[in-house]
Amino acid sequence: MKMKILYLGDVMAEPGILVVEKTLPKIKKSMDIDFVIAQAENVSNGKGVIPEDYDRLRLAGVDFCTGGNWSLNEPSIVKYLEDPDEPIIRPANYPDGTPGLGYKYAKTSLGNVLVISILGNIVGKDAAKPVNNPLKVIDDILEAEAKFSKIATVVNFHGDYSSEKLVFGYYLDGRVSAVIGDHWHIPTADARILPKGTAHITDVGMCGTIHSSLGVKANTIIERWRNGKVLKNDIETEGPLQFNALFVEVNTNTGLSLTTKLIQKTTN
Repeated sequence: MKMKILYLGDVMAEPGILVVEKTLPKIKKSMDIDFVIAQAENVSNGKGVIPEDYDRLRLAGVDFCTGGNWSLNEPSIVKYLEDPDEPIIRPANYPDGTPGLGYKYAKTSLGNVLVISILGNIVGKDAAKPVNNPLKVIDDILEAEAKFSKIATVVNFHGDYSSEKLVFGYYLDGRVSAVIGDHWHIPTADARILPKGTAHITDVGMCGTIHSSLGVKANTIIERWRNGKVLKNDIETEGPLQFNALFVEVNTNTGLSLTTKLIQKTTN
């Protein structure tokens, strides 16, 4: 049996939600998608996610939400992150005692899917924040969950360094269904099946405005860089929208991937 999974790149603020609402239902129908995962750490004004926006993604057809460095920015989402039956997670390698869960199971008509979020190195303000070793944490999770029945295991790796994302993919090759990099908001051209059967992409991209700097108005960034102005990120809401996602087809008997490809759509 096969399972068709679609993983949506970072849903960036209101434009990201809008393009998901407009595009996802059509893709789910045309591609006969079984399970949809979305990176949701940037959903609400670019930083974190509030329950109302989480609900909108779910209504649009998202079955599960992964996390990143902004996952805990909105206190109102913590109770969802801590509920094992609520399909949303934060990175699993945050220090012990951090609120929320870093991996959960999703029950589907085909069987259980294990979804795990891992945080890699993040440049800028979050560079000094402590995280546990990604390789050791993922080993502990996979060992602890080995006894439980599942048809697929999807890992998202949220980080800045391409080398780190690649190494993590090869480290898990043959052990999980897919390792999907995100956080850059810019899709890479390396979607492929690794030698032992794990689907991998360095970065899946984002859902949001096209003519922007990762979803932020370019002029904001230019003023910051050229003239040293201290400016808050101003979300770009004008212009065409992009929808980036990774399609993965999994053999549910082996838990390994058969095919994968980057899905890119644009809309006004």
